[in-house]
Amino acid sequence: MQAQRVLNLNPYKPGEQPTDRTYIKLNANENPYPPPPAVVEALVNKLSASPLTLARYPDPDASALRNAIAAFLNETGGVLCRATAACGADSACEADCACELNSARESCSACEADYARAAPCVPSARDAIPFTVTPDMIFTGNGSDEVLSFVFYSFFDSDRPLIQPEHTYSFYPVYAGYYGIPLVKVPLAPDYSLDTDAMLAAAAEHDASLIFANPNAPTGIGMSRDEVRAFLNAAPKDRVHVVDEAYVDFGGESCIPLLAEFGNLVIVRTFSKSLSFAGMRLGYIVANPDLIRIVTRVKDSFNHFPVDTLALTAGIAACASAAYYADCARKIADERDAFASFLRENGWFVLPSQTNFVLARKDSVSGKRAYEQIKRNGILVRRFDTPGVESFLRITIGTPAQMRALRTAIGDLQ
Repeated sequence: MQAQRVLNLNPYKPGEQPTDRTYIKLNANENPYPPPPAVVEALVNKLSASPLTLARYPDPDASALRNAIAAFLNETGGVLCRATAACGADSACEADCACELNSARESCSACEADYARAAPCVPSARDAIPFTVTPDMIFTGNGSDEVLSFVFYSFFDSDRPLIQPEHTYSFYPVYAGYYGIPLVKVPLAPDYSLDTDAMLAAAAEHDASLIFANPNAPTGIGMSRDEVRAFLNAAPKDRVHVVDEAYVDFGGESCIPLLAEFGNLVIVRTFSKSLSFAGMRLGYIVANPDLIRIVTRVKDSFNHFPVDTLALTAGIAACASAAYYADCARKIADERDAFASFLRENGWFVLPSQTNFVLARKDSVSGKRAYEQIKRNGILVRRFDTPGVESFLRITIGTPAQMRALRTAIGDLQ
């Protein structure tokens, strides 16, 4: 017999994961580009050199990976799409390279450039971090979802609610229910941005923590660092507040520089989106070392070895390939903006996006009918049944070839 608490759980529902590989999959915000060859080679070399490594426990502290992530953030500033290769090389993977040789239903093959392996990136002036991120500011886990679970357990209690936007990452309510944390959902502003005044009022009323994604999902809208600073300055000072930066690499402003001002700030990040690791599972937080120690204590009370040997190996190699990933992030951002313009020109309402997806609707077509017709054309996008966004489609940005196929399918909608 199951425990009573199991009956009260409301599990997360991911985007459709079809076994039919003929679909163009634009429904889960996955990166359409693979990791660079250096990541694959690191995995192959690790196993070839020492197969016994799979029979040994990994480093429970992920020390080498935390060093690599800290160096990666210092190098890039935390926003890949605006970082540039220090050597001034051109694109690491031209937009129409091998993508044109593949079917539109396949991912783009990586084009290897020497600088993508070793040349450092330079962050834009607005993204440069004004201090050195150190390994003791990093905590790693088995995907950002697991990291979020540790954060919820570490900093939020059942004696007061957690404040979140009404429409945001749908795993937040799942973890709130899992740990018995009351939740206050604050409606978005009329323009679908966060209603920060209403969120602050709720936080003040309950002396509560805030959690929000920036840029937000599923809207794609982001706040500037200055806006987040003002938001946090007005929030309760004795509570931990969480900013989820899963999508920041595609055009937002990272809040990592704010860690110098806010010792109660936790920033959650993931390898799944901009680093092409959705299938590998690797996430991390950046925070004050005191907060990192608290989360580490929670981790060690649940799973001492959350990051496996292969994920450690691949993650370190990925962090050494910043130029490659910066190029991919720029291509996705450029394709997003072009696709959003196409939708608007064809009568769609599109929210401004700083992510690798757009949220859009066409008033003459219901969200359900648009989703079904696009699926009949062999393309999967995401539709939510949640009141308030049920008329929208969330469309992941794919390769140029994939997006051309989607344009054709959308052009048939009336």
